[in-house]
Amino acid sequence: MPHMFQTRYMESTNWYKIDNVAKVFLATVDKRDTRAMRVTCTLKEEVDPELLKQAVLSAIEDRPQMQVRIRRGLFWHYMEDTSILPTVREEDDRICPLLYTPSKTMLHYQVTYFGRRINLDIFHVLTDGTGAMEFLNIIVLDYLRLKYPGKFTDITVHSGASDGELNQDSYRQFFGSKNLSGSSDNKVAYHPGGIKLPYNQLQFFEIMFPTSQVLPRAKEIKVSLTSYLGALWMLAIRDEMPPRRRNMPVTISLPVNLRNYYPSKTARNFFNSVTVTHVFDSDITLEELAAEFDAEFKSKLTEENVKKQMDNFETMEYVAPVRVVPLIIKQRVVRFFARKAAKKVSLTFSNMGVQRPPAEVAERVDNYSGFCSTNTVFSTMFSYGDKLTLGVSYAYINTGVVKNFVRYLSESGVDITVSATEVIK
Repeated sequence: MPHMFQTRYMESTNWYKIDNVAKVFLATVDKRDTRAMRVTCTLKEEVDPELLKQAVLSAIEDRPQMQVRIRRGLFWHYMEDTSILPTVREEDDRICPLLYTPSKTMLHYQVTYFGRRINLDIFHVLTDGTGAMEFLNIIVLDYLRLKYPGKFTDITVHSGASDGELNQDSYRQFFGSKNLSGSSDNKVAYHPGGIKLPYNQLQFFEIMFPTSQVLPRAKEIKVSLTSYLGALWMLAIRDEMPPRRRNMPVTISLPVNLRNYYPSKTARNFFNSVTVTHVFDSDITLEELAAEFDAEFKSKLTEENVKKQMDNFETMEYVAPVRVVPLIIKQRVVRFFARKAAKKVSLTFSNMGVQRPPAEVAERVDNYSGFCSTNTVFSTMFSYGDKLTLGVSYAYINTGVVKNFVRYLSESGVDITVSATEVIK
């Protein structure tokens, strides 16, 4: 298998343009916010390292789009095929490690294991959460096939897309118009942290509780689970706000999988982010806030609003003065506007959805979870069976927001398990 793959890529090297969202990630990557994400599958038995190595080599035959290295051009970065083969090792590094260094030849993803857990850390330039989960599921299925010969032979977990569909820049395919309209003029949002952790650290929390103890509460007030928990995050942030800053908006950013709106099977990035905002200038109950959150979130998810926002984003690349500016200047401009946009967000909350592996695979899987790097606060959400798992990445010494969120759930009778990584303070 390794020989076949290496030969394939030494014979012909392809190169690929980088989508506009990936350009933002490349301009803003740093030692704390590595612009990496982790998706994890926990099995019901210990991982066999040797079989996992073979499974990863098998999986990259299905997803060669991950076998690239990022290069710097005069005007933009680009990706090209690489013959570097992945290695697998026991987890010994931070979650969401630095997977891109301009001067270093390297793969931009890694697979590790610990006990029953298989981890895929991947640079966000290569793909989004949907693409990462599909790659992880391919690895897990190939691992189970090796572990149990003769089983799992008629099962598939990938989309069956062609190489062209997997490599498609779907932003360019579906968005881009002739006219530019003004962007929304959101105010600077309240940031809940204070002093950041030293040495560019992040602290990672895993919060787990039964879906059956929370979902009925959301249904009772006729809101989605995302809106219910998003409102809880808002209240958790509010409780950390000093009175003199209660006039600042609390804004939650919510990444949205655009494949739900457009016929794309790309393995690259294809998502958009919408924001929901509230100013705590008067008393409000959780039920009222969740209903308000849900209404605003749904209004932003109309196809018309999504397309308008993405058309503006895509069209900028084709403005003549922008196209001919050297990369080093472009990156400074992109970095400036990205940091300006980040000031308008209090917390990012990404719902990765309900995980539904084939029944035969589900019998061997205990849970799914994940994290995303950040310079502030980022929470992912995975649902599997009756397990709801939130992965929280936290850049600040003061962890009051996480404590408030857990307290709200605990006081309402939800059974919660919380795990956290250690940090140096």
